[in-house]
Amino acid sequence: ICMSLKRILVCLDGSKHSLRGLDKAISFAKQSDATIIGIHSDTSFSAFSAVRAPILPTKKWKKEIKKIMDIAMKKVEKNNVEYQGIVIGGHTSGIDLTTFANNPANKIDQIVIGSRGMGFPKELFFGSTSNFILHKAKAPVTVVK
Repeated sequence: ICMSLKRILVCLDGSKHSLRGLDKAISFAKQSDATIIGIHSDTSFSAFSAVRAPILPTKKWKKEIKKIMDIAMKKVEKNNVEYQGIVIGGHTSGIDLTTFANNPANKIDQIVIGSRGMGFPKELFFGSTSNFILHKAKAPVTVVK
C-alpha cells in the first residue's frame, strides 16, 4: 500500500465482512495518516433518485443505518484515525459507491470493501457489489474476505 494515501473509502453495510474491511482500512490509515470515509448506500430511495445518488443528511438516516455508522465511527476513532461517515440514497450499492468514489471532488485514493460472497454461483470469489466496484472504480480496490 502506498504511503501517500489521504482518503480511504470503506463500504459499510453492517455485516461482519464490512467490519473486517474497516479493520483493514484502519490499518492502512494508520500507516499513511489517512482519513477514512465510511460510506453506506441506502437503496430504499431508488424510486426517487433518477440520476444522482444524493448524500443524505444525518437526520434522514434510518435507525439501523445510524447504528452501523456509529459502530464504525467508534471503531475508527478508538484507533485515533480521522473519520467521516456518509450515507447515500440511491439505486444499488455498487453503482452508488462507485459513482461516489469516481467523483474527482471526493478525492478517494483507495477503496476497501469486505466481500460477503452472497451473489450468484458465477461470483464464487466475490459478492456482486465488491465485484462491481472492483471492475468499475478508478481508485485501487482492496477486497477483504
